[in-house]
Amino acid sequence: MKEEFYTDKRWLNWMNKVKDSKFSLPESDEKTAGGAVFVYIMDDVILACLKVIARWERKVLPAEEAIAELDNIRKIVYQDHESLGEDADLMLDSLKTSLAAVFVSCQRFIEESYDKETPLPQMIQEAVEAEQAEKIDEAFDILSQVGARVIGGETVPEEVLAEMQYSLAAELLDGIDAISAAMIGDDSYKEDDGTECGEEV
Repeated sequence: MKEEFYTDKRWLNWMNKVKDSKFSLPESDEKTAGGAVFVYIMDDVILACLKVIARWERKVLPAEEAIAELDNIRKIVYQDHESLGEDADLMLDSLKTSLAAVFVSCQRFIEESYDKETPLPQMIQEAVEAEQAEKIDEAFDILSQVGARVIGGETVPEEVLAEMQYSLAAELLDGIDAISAAMIGDDSYKEDDGTECGEEV
């Protein structure tokens, strides 16, 4: 039986949890109920991707199959879905933007197609400048390389994250920082073969 690292059922369960949360954007700085579910979704998807990478590193999956598995997870995340409410849809769009960097970072890590020398703060600054110059593809390209470095064990300095203004680069970097958080939070993915990823959440 083919192992499944992520399933449509699992994603649908998360969408139902978002719907049940009745999430709404705050009108002030007050915390909004239901927002945590988006953090959990991010972690869940990232851990599934890290499981794929771990099995590639252990030579259980060849590179081509690992990249195909990542693409399967990406397709599940980006499939069309019914509206969950205007505010929840906006949050989900932001989440998917952040995850876009995660998927490409994972692929770059497996293919080893990334800059391994330039200091991460410098790369992030170059990405911000590229976005400001409306070179969106270039900004994305740079940040996905930063993500590959993070998967390899590096971390983005906290002061760099703290200085980021709201922007596309910041959203992409949010996904990359979540990779680091997931790796620190629970390393069981390194031995998990993904066979239970289809269970309900």
